[in-house]
Amino acid sequence: MAIVQPRRKTPRFADTQIEMAHGAGGVASRRLLEGLIAPYFSNPVLQAFNDAATIDVAGTSIATTADGFVVRPLRFPGGSIGELAVNGTLNDLAVSAAKPIALMATFILEAGLPAGTLESEVEAMAIAARKAGVFVVGGDTKVVEHGQADGMYITTFGVGELDRRVTLDAATIRPGDKVLLSGPIGAHGITILLARGELDLQADLVSDTRPVWPFVAALLERCTAGLRWMRDPTRGGVATALNELAREGSWGIAIFEEQVPMDDAVRGACELLGLDPLHIANEGQFLAVIASEHADAALAALRAVPGGERAVCVGEVRAEPKRCVIGVNGYGGTRVIDMLVGDPLPRIC
Repeated sequence: MAIVQPRRKTPRFADTQIEMAHGAGGVASRRLLEGLIAPYFSNPVLQAFNDAATIDVAGTSIATTADGFVVRPLRFPGGSIGELAVNGTLNDLAVSAAKPIALMATFILEAGLPAGTLESEVEAMAIAARKAGVFVVGGDTKVVEHGQADGMYITTFGVGELDRRVTLDAATIRPGDKVLLSGPIGAHGITILLARGELDLQADLVSDTRPVWPFVAALLERCTAGLRWMRDPTRGGVATALNELAREGSWGIAIFEEQVPMDDAVRGACELLGLDPLHIANEGQFLAVIASEHADAALAALRAVPGGERAVCVGEVRAEPKRCVIGVNGYGGTRVIDMLVGDPLPRIC
């Protein structure tokens, strides 16, 4: 079977209105960002399209990131919008090799929101920030009319200190490099779906929301020389994150699908709903590409951190097919794994 290799080009935004798919983190999101928004703010930092922007200030390298959280429902098994806002923001810094330092938060509150609900989320943010070793140093609060904000939305701005020992750049990736995954996929997206009560499915499943900096720090201590790239596969999942990476280079990525860890509840829900687990959002996992000679040490470092016991090598970089992600099954068969198209699970973060 011939595999058509996607060309690296700026997507043209021709849609006449914004749809839910534009917020899903897949093809439509990329088209919106690159085809409509980014051209108005064109600069070298923005054009990198990384999870965090890196800036030198008076000789100090810092990383900054901004995020927005509109998850529904506000509370779900294993977490809530407040905890998610902290961990999600800090994780974008972490996978940019930046130790999180501080966070700012803005609350968009709907009139009629119970004060107790707000206090619970502020407390959840405070606990998550304290666990991550960062301060919430400021922000803003706005109130909108009843029915306009699903209770509350939270936007954030995070700052971290870059680790100068490593340069994360897709240009450094070479065929033979290994793709590592910190743990099981799909728990967050499926947990949110079930928490909405719209499906008659029961599963003992909780969101994987957590800070990933302890795992990144372990890699930086053990494997700095071999670390090429990192990303947290949130909206659009593992498939979208790796497709975005593959389209940056002149090589492809193979994923050994039977080695991808996931809980039985995630696998079962995806089979029933016709979803690909590789497209399901995660909020406490990350991907790393590392030179093959450092892969064993990297896995040992991840597994030594509490919660990293299920870290695994799930794939490798290959010379062919270029700019494409393929899934390899246990019998050696392959399939093309593309970016997420559409929005099967809206409002998951």
